[in-house]
Amino acid sequence: MTNRRQFIQASFAGTALISLSQHVPNFLFQATRPTNQSADERILVVLQLSGGNDGLNTVVPYGDDAYYQNRFTLAVGKSALLKIDDHIGLHPSLKGFSDLLEQKRLAIVQGVGYANPNRSHFESMDLWHSAHRISESRQLGWIGRCLDNGAGFPKDLPAIHYGEGRQPLALGTRGTPVTSITSLNQFRLNVADRKNYLKQLSKDLSTARPTNQNELLGYIHQSAGVALKTSERLENVLEKSKTASKYPATRLGEKLAAIAQLIDSGLSTRVYYVTHDGFDTHSNQAAAHASLLQELGDAVLAFNNDLAQRGHGERTAVFSFSEFGRRVRENASRGTDHGTAAPIFVIGGSVNAGPLNRHPSLSDLEDGDLKYAVDYRQVYATLLEKWLGINSKSILGGEFESVKLFA
Repeated sequence: MTNRRQFIQASFAGTALISLSQHVPNFLFQATRPTNQSADERILVVLQLSGGNDGLNTVVPYGDDAYYQNRFTLAVGKSALLKIDDHIGLHPSLKGFSDLLEQKRLAIVQGVGYANPNRSHFESMDLWHSAHRISESRQLGWIGRCLDNGAGFPKDLPAIHYGEGRQPLALGTRGTPVTSITSLNQFRLNVADRKNYLKQLSKDLSTARPTNQNELLGYIHQSAGVALKTSERLENVLEKSKTASKYPATRLGEKLAAIAQLIDSGLSTRVYYVTHDGFDTHSNQAAAHASLLQELGDAVLAFNNDLAQRGHGERTAVFSFSEFGRRVRENASRGTDHGTAAPIFVIGGSVNAGPLNRHPSLSDLEDGDLKYAVDYRQVYATLLEKWLGINSKSILGGEFESVKLFA
């Protein structure tokens, strides 16, 4: 039986740390375990552009007169574009993507979509998330099926959704837990000197080891130890942000900065999922879309530079998509309505940089929309097979020709 002083010491340390543990997410408890992640284990960051990004004003086909004939007020002037070749150019707000292209770290696949489009946010996003047709069950996500299969993914913390709102269906599983968090800072101790506080708790804990005769006290002691290690690990992760590359002061910048910290911390996580909202631009699109694209380009450039600085640039790929593009012809409200095919982007040190196919025709349309050239599941098959090393057939329900995304 422990004496009174030992009991008080252990109870104090245990109670304090168990109280702390209530503010630490379960995934960080897993972070205290040794990881098997090697320095070259590949990571995929999925960046969802929610609302239907206007692909025509993102990768602009300025070499096609039909673009200017259909975009009376929204067309971007040729002189303002960040030209890629003699036919297409990036929106002037995408300076970050232009810099990535110069660094040979940006791949563009144009005209990505699917057959028989419905132009519904919910239906289209469900298809992108599940990689199954409308008539099929869509309870599981394309990433979630990978996690359930287990091949190529760690058992602990295989994926993280970082951001607000409901967890994306893409991460839906049969039972494999996927963590969603909104901020790293919400899990920090609210005390003036966190490091010294943690050191003192560690000292108290080390001098208050219970005997084997008290199982409850032993459990408290063990739980406190786990919580302490978790807190110290998190503190070290957050401490590194002081020397990280500068990020824009935007919500997307904050999200990607946090993901860079988590990657650098040594977590075994292989997939991170983040969203960038606001792309449903039915009216007065020009200024709002420009702002959204600048936030996107600047944040992804900072993220890429940060990871390269930390030594993770070659093993991390960012995949950016939207549920659909917008219609070719602008509407009467100086905006664009729901369309079909649009470009996707893959960013990283191992991509085949530049546009990988031609822009869809603006004169050969289907009900006023672009005809898709690449099935989105071809992109998924490439990410699974060529990047994550996962057999895609069982995940996607069939074989899909890959795209030459990676060198």
